[in-house]
Amino acid sequence: MSPHAPIAIPADVRSRLKALRLLPRRAIGAQGIGQHASRSRGAGLEFAQYRAYEPGDELRQIDWKLYARSDRFFVRESERESPVTIWILVDATASAGQADRARPALSRLDHACATAACIVELALQQGDRFGLVAINGDGVQLVPAGSGARQRDRIHLLLHRLRARGAWPAADALRPVWERVQANDMLVALGDGFDDAGTVLLERLAAARRDVVQLQILTADERDFPFQDGHRFRDPETGEELLGDGRAIRDAYLARFAEAQRVLQARLQRGGVAHVVTHTDQPLDAPLRLLAGSAR
Repeated sequence: MSPHAPIAIPADVRSRLKALRLLPRRAIGAQGIGQHASRSRGAGLEFAQYRAYEPGDELRQIDWKLYARSDRFFVRESERESPVTIWILVDATASAGQADRARPALSRLDHACATAACIVELALQQGDRFGLVAINGDGVQLVPAGSGARQRDRIHLLLHRLRARGAWPAADALRPVWERVQANDMLVALGDGFDDAGTVLLERLAAARRDVVQLQILTADERDFPFQDGHRFRDPETGEELLGDGRAIRDAYLARFAEAQRVLQARLQRGGVAHVVTHTDQPLDAPLRLLAGSAR
């Protein structure tokens, strides 16, 4: 495939995307993620109200005259149209290279990149700004937020270049994420969700008033554990290996995996991070329908 070609989205998926809308939870004052409202409060032109300053607010929104009278910081909120900034974070560490035995040519990273392309299409049809953050052993690669078809092309170009390698970088290397993703932006993280450092990042972003979603992409093999007889299991990031009989360890694996998922779900919920699970054998738009409140 040409590195300049767009990421392919199946025609049936593209058609279903037209019925979806994404909106940060805080923009509608709800606990779930729903559809775009016609108007929302933000840094617009028509004054609506004051509220107390919160960490993460832009300094230009502070009413300095009111501060001079009250010695307290207040932010001017205005009515504006609902476009938001949607960030897509792709985990491209070595584990993203995993694929199902039934579909060895389609890796977790391939599925994540195609899902990212779907989110870009949603942002385009909503008139939103959107940007991309990709993380692997090379550090952080970033496409600053923008809008329009050329912005889509920039993101597709980086998605084409991504390769699954390395482990999650040190916290210092993640500074560009903090510099770019602003308060009340929406960030959708695509990956397996198994890196503690990645979960910590999402928790910190949510605590700093970003609307954060962990869209966890699991392989069908991780869900079903179809292995039989002797098998060598290898962690692609640490290199650790385990020899085992698939039939003998299947029940124990499934129980431990379900418990790990329960613990992760509870942790994300406590941290204010929405959590949606999908698998590499499911349609690309399945988790997006959940995020948009269209799946019941």
